[in-house]
Amino acid sequence: MTERTATPGDLGRRVARLRWSLGLSREELADRAGIDAGYVGYLEESAASPSAETVSRLAAALGVGVEELLGAAVNLPPGRGRPAAGSRLEELTAEECLRLLSPGGVGRVAFNDPGGPAILPVNYVLREGSIVFRTAFGGPLDEPLRTGVRGVELKIGFEVDRIDEAGRAGWSVLVRGGAHHASSAGERAAAESSGVQAWAGGDRELYVTITPTEITGRRIRHDP
Repeated sequence: MTERTATPGDLGRRVARLRWSLGLSREELADRAGIDAGYVGYLEESAASPSAETVSRLAAALGVGVEELLGAAVNLPPGRGRPAAGSRLEELTAEECLRLLSPGGVGRVAFNDPGGPAILPVNYVLREGSIVFRTAFGGPLDEPLRTGVRGVELKIGFEVDRIDEAGRAGWSVLVRGGAHHASSAGERAAAESSGVQAWAGGDRELYVTITPTEITGRRIRHDP
């Protein structure tokens, strides 16, 4: 009998969302996963219960862990399991770091405010090699990211990571650079054209760009 796996949460919607974020058609995802394209469509539109092997293939094709695809750890902090045997840490090149950042998503802005060090998550996109995110005028990422000196930008950190719970692996990328608030009409138009959206909603018409002066990254790998 073929083993079936439970599907906590809406598996089909997660597959469709991840596929869309990677710019893949159903046929391209099916080819990556080695399954039928018609089944991908059925899975995205119906309450299907795929086999554990199919879920594993889809997770690998989408570049996520099985637990993430199933939604089993949505409300739990990552990295709770034991490390895999033979784990090692690898330094990433700047080119590889930019490739990992290129799909966009959620990153963390690190800076100092009057109360001390602070880190806040934002939705971002990578546009022409720079990080673009949007926030609210007067919010915690407005004045605290300004030096108060015209033409002088505050140097901040920006971090993105991916944790593969099932594979006990992952990567992180750290970008350092000046925080530039789009002020002119041309700058705002360019930032808006990036298409970045904020999950937090509300009035977030302030666009901030970070042009990297330093990019570093690390990846955890382990022997099969």
